[in-house]
Amino acid sequence: MSNSRFVHLHVHTEFSLADSTIRVPAKPDQADPKKAKQANLLSRSVELGMPALAVTDLNNLFALVKFYKAAEGVGIKPIAGADVMITEEGQDPWRMTLLCRDREGYLSLSRLLTRAWMEGHRPEGGVAIHPDWLKAGNANLFALAGRDSLAGRLALDGKHDLAEQQLADWQRAFGDGLHLELTRTGRDGEETFNRFALMAAGQRGLPVVASNDVRFLAPTDFSAHEARVCISTGRVLDDPKRPRDYSDQQYLKSAEEMCALFADIPDAIDNTLALAERCNIEMRLGTYFLPNYPVPDDETLDTWIQKISRDGLEERLQKNPLAPGKTREEYFERLEFELNTIIKMGFPGYFLIVADFIQWGKNQGIPIGPGRGSGAGSLVAWALKITDLDPLPYNLLFERFLNPERVSMPDFDIDFCMDRRDEVIDYVARKYGRERVSQIITYGTMAAKAVVRDSGRVLGFPYGLVDGVSKLIPNILGIHLKDALGKGKEGPGSEMASAELIQRYESEDDVRDLIDLALQLEDLTRNAGKHAGGVVIGPEPLSEFCPLYAEHDENGLGKNPVTQFDKNDVEEVGLVKFDFLGLRTLTIIDWAVKAINKRHERAGIPPVDIAAIPLDDAPTYKDIFANGNTGAVFQFESSGMRRLLKDARPDRFEDLIALVSLYRPGPMDLIPSFNARKHGQEEIIYPDPRTEAILKDTYGIMVYQEQVMQMAQIVGGYSLGGADLLRRAMGKKVPAEMAKHREIFREGAAKDGVDEAKADAIFDLMEKFAGYGFNKSHAAAYALVSYQTAWLKRHYPAEFMA
Repeated sequence: MSNSRFVHLHVHTEFSLADSTIRVPAKPDQADPKKAKQANLLSRSVELGMPALAVTDLNNLFALVKFYKAAEGVGIKPIAGADVMITEEGQDPWRMTLLCRDREGYLSLSRLLTRAWMEGHRPEGGVAIHPDWLKAGNANLFALAGRDSLAGRLALDGKHDLAEQQLADWQRAFGDGLHLELTRTGRDGEETFNRFALMAAGQRGLPVVASNDVRFLAPTDFSAHEARVCISTGRVLDDPKRPRDYSDQQYLKSAEEMCALFADIPDAIDNTLALAERCNIEMRLGTYFLPNYPVPDDETLDTWIQKISRDGLEERLQKNPLAPGKTREEYFERLEFELNTIIKMGFPGYFLIVADFIQWGKNQGIPIGPGRGSGAGSLVAWALKITDLDPLPYNLLFERFLNPERVSMPDFDIDFCMDRRDEVIDYVARKYGRERVSQIITYGTMAAKAVVRDSGRVLGFPYGLVDGVSKLIPNILGIHLKDALGKGKEGPGSEMASAELIQRYESEDDVRDLIDLALQLEDLTRNAGKHAGGVVIGPEPLSEFCPLYAEHDENGLGKNPVTQFDKNDVEEVGLVKFDFLGLRTLTIIDWAVKAINKRHERAGIPPVDIAAIPLDDAPTYKDIFANGNTGAVFQFESSGMRRLLKDARPDRFEDLIALVSLYRPGPMDLIPSFNARKHGQEEIIYPDPRTEAILKDTYGIMVYQEQVMQMAQIVGGYSLGGADLLRRAMGKKVPAEMAKHREIFREGAAKDGVDEAKADAIFDLMEKFAGYGFNKSHAAAYALVSYQTAWLKRHYPAEFMA
């Protein structure tokens, strides 16, 4: 650590959700002051030369992984901790700050916070830990007892004997881990408590530590901090009766400022460094921990996935025709390649877990989609009935899903009937243990329009003024206030900029005050929610990886728990995410098929199997797609898509896959050429004769990411795994990386006699299309659902449209 004598051990961030404006960088590089888009906890700490730092948000560890990675990246020692509320029946809650000594301390804190959210909901809101839980489960935790602790409260009431009894009680629980926290921020009672704490420390041999109970970065942030508190509590800034619980001194002070503030108690400064040196948490990031999937006694995960995949493919091929030009041997060669990759990368358990809960859902009659995302490119997934689309007829690539040259978890996205998705999640919880299964948290932020309205309310401005200003912000997804003010990277001439807002901001004081406050609060984390479909399944109780967060039921017990780490951070700590997504269209298809088959049964007609309908039904293409008659047809309902269909006149399934992929910003520009080439009005040109096999289904136009990969393989000599790395690099547009790949591509092309100029031209073409190429596996799976709805509309309109 640096030579600084002081470490901040008590810091709240935006993830306390109510009482801090301190931002935590979402990406580690933003901790560097030279790269940070705006000041944040780490960039400011770097500027102040802080050797270490603790984050202690209220009753949660939401920020921990982001904070840990960012701090490590800039050489600041991260200290994990939390402010916790503590109470027992009949007692007002009080506060203590807990810091983790090491990984065992982290696990203790994770278990305590999980229990608080599952068992400790308070009628007046929030959660608290029972003192007995903390006394029994504080292994390797340090505790800071300050003005807001029970001992502090008793001391401020003049009940020194009871306060000392409290300290004695907690000293027995924590041993040498108990510290007394001294603050000098100008709040009521601080000096009274400090005098008591110094006396008690001398009598009981307890160390004291200086703290600033930090809630904002700089003195100039105090007004924004108070506004954030008012937004949370529903108060107005000018309300003389609102609580003033914070002072303008609770900013991230420098070591010099803190040393001067506690010049008369130098031990309180030195002890912060001593305590920081005792905190040595190591987060185990980047290693995956799958739940234990049960297999027969004489099998391993590897042998079992091989057996059931081979059997499953045999069953599939007995019921489905081979892809044109493919042999059974080629199918089984592809299967063995995929199995070897899956086993080598250690993912058989993942595939088996997904196959198990999908099969259970199908056995219960729960509608499940044919596939989603890049997983539809896996033949093993088709053999295991995870997907219902044979990848070979459509040239779908396994390497786009699981790249043997890039170790990362596979990620199956599964669509379930919206009404019955929770049944499958409940099955998983029962199979693996409810304490090992949870959905994943998301965080809502203060977005542009909403933060303007919130700021106007706490400023007490008239509704008409605030509403009018808010409506001047263009309705563009993800827009920021600086964009609307013409100060974003697009400049004042962009569609995001609002000329009237700029004019009013420059000429009206109230509008300027409103926007300036909103700018300080924009994008701060506002609330916790639930990921649309993410579920984690752990090999142990999830609190051994991260704490849980929960709503409460009518009895005050936690329900519908979610991880305290978001989808990125939960994977960092080793939990594997499974996506259980709800799709209403599957429910509609299911209703229609059941109604059709009920009628068929009465009439003695064979039932409809929606998974077995022919994909070359001419009436479906002619009457539904080519006519733009696609109301209620999945993915093709919009007026723009209907116009596209009338122009394109699709007559085969490959056309539908392409149209799903093209109808997006960017590739839309290719649509006129696609249509003209399809109908013989424009010459089809291939960049190299060898690429015809890759591009003929899209009339010589690169539409899919998979086509970029195959071009790299055929022309540049890449493996498909290497081609996937090239595709990713092209998407990132890092100049040094692109220069390296260009040289590799040139060398590979030269081996087949392609000169440098032509190789560069093809590489440039690939680079251009890689930026907006679509995942064909996902497009094919969704085109299948689209086709099923169109087929039902054409042949069974009464049941489908009912």
